[in-house]
Parts: sequence; structure tokens; C-alpha cells
Amino acid sequence: MFKKGDIVETIDDNLKGTILSIEADGIFIETEDGFVFNVEPSEVIAIKTNDDLDKAIFTSQDIASVMKNEDDAKTHNNKQTKRKEKEKAKFVVDLHSHEITDSTKGMSPHDILNLQLNTARHKLEFAIKKRLKKMVFIHGVGEGVLKQELHTLLRRYDNVEFYDGEFKTFGLGATEVRIYQNLS
Repeated sequence: MFKKGDIVETIDDNLKGTILSIEADGIFIETEDGFVFNVEPSEVIAIKTNDDLDKAIFTSQDIASVMKNEDDAKTHNNKQTKRKEKEKAKFVVDLHSHEITDSTKGMSPHDILNLQLNTARHKLEFAIKKRLKKMVFIHGVGEGVLKQELHTLLRRYDNVEFYDGEFKTFGLGATEVRIYQNLS
């Protein structure tokens, strides 16, 4: 259905981007802002160009089949709906220094750590601004300095909670962040 290079948009979130890769655990898309997200195939739709729309005008489904599909969608099992809500698109940020900058030549470990933390802060602010619900910071295992500093940074925000990332997907070196939009 999708292929690398397709332009897609998420259904529930306001994200539009190009497919970088299609993996077993989802589709990785890069937004126009340069951020990479891991989304489920059911959460995105392909964006048609004008040429594609011209070709599709006379090959679209008939009204009866569209109505049947709509009725089928209404009768989805409540468990499936809850599962889909859990598996919303996650904003994945890799904080490894080689992912952030082309070269760390001439940078001290302290400079690299500051670059990683500034990147994390910038991406978190972006996620809050775009009203994203979840994001994942990949920090790696290492000595744990970046993880501890990242957790210190996250504790400064009242509207976030964080926990270890999903082991099956990210291994031990990730922190998942949940962002609450409305504080009461």
C-alpha cells in the first residue's frame, strides 16, 4: 500500500511527511520540519498530487461500497478502539551525538552532553507546541549520564510524565514521555 518516498499525513495528529522506511513495528516518516515519527500504517493516509487525483476521479469506489465500509467502521469492537488509542503515533528523538551533528570533532564530552540536552529540550517544546501526546527519547545505555540529565530536565515540566521506553521496540536505552495538554 505505501512505499518509501510516499507523502503521507496522519489521521489524528497534524503531521505531514515523507516515508523514510517501512518496518515491522510501523512506518517511519520525516516531517517537513525534519522530525522522524514512528506511526502505524492504519494511522496515515497517502497525500495525492493533482495528477493522482485526475487519474482517480473515474476509478473511485461506488457509493454502496463506501457506505458499507462506513457501516463496518462503526461496528468496530471496543477493544480494538482502545488498542488503537494506546498505539498512537510516537515522536521518536534519537539523542546519540552522531544523529544530532555531523561531527563531534573538537567538542568535549560536556559540550556533547549540552548539545544532546538542548536538542531534547527543543524537541520536547516542539511536541508540546504541536500538542503531541507521546514521544520517545533514545539515549542509549552507556554510563547513564545522559539518561539522568534527561530525567532531570523532564522533571522541570509539570505537564509530562516519563518512564522507561518499550523494551521490545527500543531496548534499555530509551525514555518514553507522556505529555498532558490540559492542566487542572
